[in-house]
Amino acid sequence: MKFLKKSQLVKGTAAAMLLAASGFAQANVIVLDFEGVGDQANINDFYNGGTDSMGNSGTDYGIGFGSNTLGIIDADAGGTGNFANEPSADTVMFFLTGTAVLNYSAGFDTGFSFFYSSSTVASVFVYDGLDATGNLLATLDLSAQGFDNCSGDPNGQFCNWSPVGASFAGTAYSIDFGGTVNQIGYDDITFGSATAGGGDDDPTPAPAPAGLALLGLGLALIGRKRVVA
Repeated sequence: MKFLKKSQLVKGTAAAMLLAASGFAQANVIVLDFEGVGDQANINDFYNGGTDSMGNSGTDYGIGFGSNTLGIIDADAGGTGNFANEPSADTVMFFLTGTAVLNYSAGFDTGFSFFYSSSTVASVFVYDGLDATGNLLATLDLSAQGFDNCSGDPNGQFCNWSPVGASFAGTAYSIDFGGTVNQIGYDDITFGSATAGGGDDDPTPAPAPAGLALLGLGLALIGRKRVVA
């Protein structure tokens, strides 16, 4: 089996970080591209007025991540990620233990979407309570498409990225990224739209935060190796 990260697993707790209040209106479209997050760093409060586990900080959207959730940088850009053709720049999100949970204490409505690359079938769940609690508002099903029909960037086995999104009624406060550890990468996580990265259905999208890091797709490699066995 191909893995996002080789050998040692980065340990994290299963607890999700609660978000601080955000000044952004629910109607705004916000896109997290994870640029600026450190390689294999816990994302933590990078988007919540704090830092990742390496001390890097991004735009404060009031969005906090559980400590299982990591960023990872493409090996071609000096990181340990075993991926290619990522939707934006060089960083993605992934997880190596448990599941990855994010909290958005201000809440968001209308829709949720992202790009993903996966070697397994999985599902992502949208809830109307913090810490993946409350009512289930939407389920986004993922297929095992990460190695299919790849072209362009020659390096990295997780090379196919697909958009997926869902519209829902009500206000969402948390997301549970389920699936198999070290086998799924996420990028351009989008709040307020069923179109990944925002789109024509979003007339005034909020600017993507500067210096964020791509979802640490468990495609990470140890040391300087770019391709995992």
